[in-house]
Amino acid sequence: ELPGFYYDSEKNRYFRLLPGHNNYNPLTKESIQYKAMECKRLRLLEEEEKQKKKTTRAGLNSSVLLQKRQLGLLSSTSYCRLVHELKVNCMQRRKIEIHSPDSSVAGTNNFKIIVADVACERIFTVNDVEHGGCKYGIVNLSGLGKESLTVEMYDNLYFTNRKVLEKSLFSLTHFSKLCLMGIAETPGCASLLPASLFSSTNPGDRPGMLCSFKISTAWSCAWCLNPQADNCFSTGLTRRVLVTNVVTGHRQTFGTSSDVLAQQFATQTPMLYNGCRSGEIFSIDVRQRNRKGQSWKAIRIFHDSAVTSIRLLEAEHYLMAADMAGKIKLWDLRTAKCVKQYKGHHNEYAILPLHVNEEEGLLTAVGQDCYTRIWSLQDAHLLRTIPSPHPSSKDAIPSVVFSSRLGGSRGVPGLLMAVKQDLYHFSYN
Repeated sequence: ELPGFYYDSEKNRYFRLLPGHNNYNPLTKESIQYKAMECKRLRLLEEEEKQKKKTTRAGLNSSVLLQKRQLGLLSSTSYCRLVHELKVNCMQRRKIEIHSPDSSVAGTNNFKIIVADVACERIFTVNDVEHGGCKYGIVNLSGLGKESLTVEMYDNLYFTNRKVLEKSLFSLTHFSKLCLMGIAETPGCASLLPASLFSSTNPGDRPGMLCSFKISTAWSCAWCLNPQADNCFSTGLTRRVLVTNVVTGHRQTFGTSSDVLAQQFATQTPMLYNGCRSGEIFSIDVRQRNRKGQSWKAIRIFHDSAVTSIRLLEAEHYLMAADMAGKIKLWDLRTAKCVKQYKGHHNEYAILPLHVNEEEGLLTAVGQDCYTRIWSLQDAHLLRTIPSPHPSSKDAIPSVVFSSRLGGSRGVPGLLMAVKQDLYHFSYN
């Protein structure tokens, strides 16, 4: 890099960056980098449309896997894991047609967040509204099992003029959602919404919000499924953690030294894990009373940058964490040491989620560069990098859901991607 110059790879020479009228210079490093990224994205999209993706592991194909399995050279666990890798690399993108009872609503607002329910039969959506704020909806995936990819989207009657930061899904037995809303300039709130708000039957009989809790300067939230701390949710605030019982309204406050950007409850133990802007990850036993100082922190591990997402693995001996330096690490909570690092993720300032699918042995994350990356959980090998169908921008970062049971037993499994106003399905078969 030479100050005042930029390098043109096509002409293989340097050019001077000259200011134009009124000191306006269209040739900035940002514009040049964006042009290069856009050319790369279009090239990758063209390659994906021309031919099927090949596995990133040399000599790996379905016939070789089957032969090794029959000869006893592969265990059933390894065979299933490698089969999932093959399926991931062969996924093809198809656009989904969205239908809605209100034809004027379908496809008119940008998708902000999509999250699947426990059975992956329905998708909970948060959409931006043109006049500001957000609205909620449910996407029924039953149409994914047909030849023509169609889904039905139902909007609820509840809108909010606040920005939805994060949401945590209850188990299917509750048929409820916990949504955290708030913006920096005004007090936020945590709202409990019944799933009947999104039902397609009897729209006039839909109930309102179950309850709403006023919470200021909130960054994250998590719902507790542990029976030892039932009916509780937590919110990560500025320099403190707030645990609230939705039945009694009782609140516990734990002071922290930094803003809490990510949270998740354990299900086997009454522990709450928190990721902070300072890079610290710590756990809290929610059965204890409020304490001053840092003595209540049970486990403490550290990243070099702000932690944006944490995910406990099923056995709860390991924790996956991502930060604003683009690093994704797998921590052994028993030894408080990093055991694996997943390279390739891109993030500088955004709060982006991680998606862990242990049954398939896969880790999925969308970067700030709008690329969706899929890794092998076992050896941290980058399996696939999927470019966004839309040009990269801050307001066009895809939101994804991945499952081998997407749409239920009769559905078509794979990756569901929401970008702008569009839904895309990457078939997994």
